[in-house]
Amino acid sequence: MRRREFITLLGSAAAAVCPRVARAQQTERVRRIGVLINLAADDPEGLARITAFAQGLQELGWAVGRNMRIDYRWGAGDGERARKYAVELAALAPDVILAATSLSVRAPRQATRIIPIVFVQVIDPVSEGIVATLARPGGNATGFTVFEYGISGKWLELLKEIAPRITRVAVIRDPAVAAQIGQLGAIQSVAPSLGAELHPVEPRDADEIERAVTAFARESNGGLIVLSGASSLAHRELIISLAARHRLPTVYSDRVFVSGGGLISYDPNRVDQYRRAAGYVDRILKGEKPADLPVQTPTKYDLVINLKTAKALSLEIPPTVLARADEVIE
Repeated sequence: MRRREFITLLGSAAAAVCPRVARAQQTERVRRIGVLINLAADDPEGLARITAFAQGLQELGWAVGRNMRIDYRWGAGDGERARKYAVELAALAPDVILAATSLSVRAPRQATRIIPIVFVQVIDPVSEGIVATLARPGGNATGFTVFEYGISGKWLELLKEIAPRITRVAVIRDPAVAAQIGQLGAIQSVAPSLGAELHPVEPRDADEIERAVTAFARESNGGLIVLSGASSLAHRELIISLAARHRLPTVYSDRVFVSGGGLISYDPNRVDQYRRAAGYVDRILKGEKPADLPVQTPTKYDLVINLKTAKALSLEIPPTVLARADEVIE
């Protein structure tokens, strides 16, 4: 969705009211929502996600210009920028903050322990100290986890299923996401039974990503698993192009890679998480406390396959995998 369309969506409810109703609503209290996103402001995926959030709020009776104001900040995968924007948002004294990923959650929690926070796309909020337990968060934050560790082993199983010849697998992880240590551990636990030798890499920027993938691709029978984090998302076009250039079958943990030309992904629907997060924001604005709202886990994972990319890699996707696919891009 283009930025102009997104802005039109946010303002549509306010523009549609008749003058008499508008005058009556002038006395309605305007609630302020701060949003800290880990992507860049011009990232189409980021716009899709916050559009789903805005639509969810609109369906619950909230309208920009009438009873709601939203202040957006875009972290673009930069920890220092996220901390700066978190301080800015806290200074605006919003009624609630929506924060995406652990990086974006840690920043506002450092800035405030009073303003309620609803998070999305956090892997393990308990081990990261964001909540006390999933059932009873206990502090000023609650929200939606993006993975459970067991799913990580499925990525390697899927990679071997679509490319049985693979014996070497590079796992690209984001060093800023501590919870990915657990994801890597889950992959390592199934690697011996699948005859796969793992090569974890932690590139921090575009140059390191290119060097790491190029070096790994010098030997044959290789494949990639790309864990989702702010760094890999910010450099997803580069990662996709490197996988294609070196003819490396790759499994991604975010469908946005596959829609951009990657081979295959198995992950929860992140756009839907933003829509569901609107429900928690609504409940907090109506008086409920984050401490009493249980953290929710994904209920459905989507398998997405790009057949055009498979053909370019001379891969024949097994019928059993195609039959399980929730989406096939041709």
